[in-house]
Amino acid sequence: MNKVSQEIMGLLGISLGLDQAYLKDFFEQNDSILRLNHYPSCQKPELTLGTGPHTNPTSLTILHQDQVGGLQVFADEKWHSVAHIPGAFVVNIGDTFMALTNGIYKSCLHRAVVNTETGRKSLAFFLCPKLERPVTPAAGLVNAENPRKYPDFTWAALLKFTQNHYRADMKTLVAFSKWVQEQESNNKLIS
Repeated sequence: MNKVSQEIMGLLGISLGLDQAYLKDFFEQNDSILRLNHYPSCQKPELTLGTGPHTNPTSLTILHQDQVGGLQVFADEKWHSVAHIPGAFVVNIGDTFMALTNGIYKSCLHRAVVNTETGRKSLAFFLCPKLERPVTPAAGLVNAENPRKYPDFTWAALLKFTQNHYRADMKTLVAFSKWVQEQESNNKLIS
C-alpha cells in the first residue's frame, strides 16, 4: 500500500504544479496506519451508524471495501453511497493533506453505515507523514490569491489533538489550527 500511496502522491503533486517527486519524497518515510474494520449487521440501521460523519486527520486513505458496501461521502449537500467495485480502491483526502496543500485539496467528509442482513468489512490504509516531520505547504501553493491557511504542525501533534478532541464534522483542522496558535501564544507568555 505504501507503493500505491507514493504513486498517488506523485500524481497529486503534478496536479498541484509541483515536481512529481516533491510529495513522494515528503512521504517516502512515513508513520502510516493499517486498520481492519468490521461492522456487524443491525436490524435497525437507521438508528445507528458504523462510523459517524468525520474527516480523517491523516493525509490520504486508501480503502478496500467488501461487496456489502456502506461507505458514504457528503457532496452537494447530501450523502452519496460509494458502490463496491471489485478490484478497486476508494481514495479519500484527509486533513493533513489539506494543510499540506494549503487548502487546495479538501478533506472528504464521510461515514460508514451498517446493513440489516450482512456484516461489513473494510481494510483502510492511512498515509501519514513521519510523526515529527513538519507539515507545511510548498512555497508555490501560498500566494496572494491563496494566503497561508494553517500553521506548521507535526503529525504527532495533530494525532494527539484528534485523540483528545474528536469532532464529527469538517472543522477538525480549523479547531486544531486555533489550538496550535493558542499553544504558541501561551509558550511565548511563559518565556
